[in-house]
Amino acid sequence: MYPRKYARVKPAGLVSRQAKIITDPRAPVINCTLIDYSPGGACVDLGGQVNIPDRFELLHVNTKKRCRIAWKRGTRVGVVF
Repeated sequence: MYPRKYARVKPAGLVSRQAKIITDPRAPVINCTLIDYSPGGACVDLGGQVNIPDRFELLHVNTKKRCRIAWKRGTRVGVVF
């Protein structure tokens, strides 16, 4: 449905598909689906039109990464770490 423009240099292999977006420590977390993950960034599916800020934290398994939005297409968002 969403073809890739560029192939990942180092694919991470199989990863858990559940992740959470933390926009503010006092705000509720946003559940999302992890589509693709690499050492430099990720692609997440928000599942619905949710407005998120340009910078946030992505919690995946036990790792919390500070992210910046690189692109948006529909419900999918590409982020860089």
